Amino acid sequence: MIDGQTRCSRRQLLRTALAAGTTVAAPWVVPASALGRGGIVAPSQRVILGGLGIGGRGSYVLGCFLNEPDVQVVAVCDVRADRRQRTKQQVDSKYGNDKCAVYRDFRELLDRPDIDAVLITTGSNWHALLSIYSAKAGKDVYCEKPCTKTIAESLALAETFRRTGRIFQGGMQRRNLPHFEFAVQLARQGKLGKLQAVHAHPGGLGTGTSGWAPPEPEPPKEQVDWDLYLGPAAWRPFNRGLLNSGFEKGGGMVGGGVLEWGSHCVDLCQWANSADDTAPVEYHPVENDQATAFYANGVKLVMR
Repeated sequence: MIDGQTRCSRRQLLRTALAAGTTVAAPWVVPASALGRGGIVAPSQRVILGGLGIGGRGSYVLGCFLNEPDVQVVAVCDVRADRRQRTKQQVDSKYGNDKCAVYRDFRELLDRPDIDAVLITTGSNWHALLSIYSAKAGKDVYCEKPCTKTIAESLALAETFRRTGRIFQGGMQRRNLPHFEFAVQLARQGKLGKLQAVHAHPGGLGTGTSGWAPPEPEPPKEQVDWDLYLGPAAWRPFNRGLLNSGFEKGGGMVGGGVLEWGSHCVDLCQWANSADDTAPVEYHPVENDQATAFYANGVKLVMR
């Protein structure tokens, strides 16, 4: 690993070589793209990115990064071979080459010193741990929601990023959509009167589909690494239905609607109530599929 004092960027190396041009026997021919001219971002100024967990949502978000001129996607990782190959084709097609590396095990991707940052779009069972592992490997992180499953995971994640000095961003896209911001500002600026209650509809308070599923023959590890898919979740026999939707729709493996879709809805309630740095202080038992809580300022949060 190269420390900050000895690291030399491509741009610095190029500048040094050009400055010494009168003493070099053979002339250097440097393409404009290497210098960042003609509207092209110089290689030394690009963020080198890897993708961890690249299913439907992952492919979409990765495609957004592929359209950024200052980002270079060099590797993707997924426990499923079909997704690895599909996303490799997506990346290679964008760049017009076949250089995108594929990995089954995230540790191999994180071991690469050339990768600056990672996109994490795995199942939510992996979000906190992969973010922590990535920070310890020296990577910045963009992680899809929910960032964590528990308060303990949240504290561990925050402490790790403070200690390592890496950058973490959670994928809460509604924070960047103008119609959501407009509605939130109406509430925050008092245009709706005194705020009395905020309502979140997470699509069910339970865990979605049943956590039970019949065992099925497990594919070879190179096709589907079931153990890595489960990761920190409780082990269970392979089932194709859980593989395809177990974490996105609950499957008894995560927090279901509250953590998944609810992370968007409750976040908007927090934002509208200017409660980003706190949470409700009083919680009432679930009744008739409705959960109720109260913030310190008296505003009621209703989830159903």
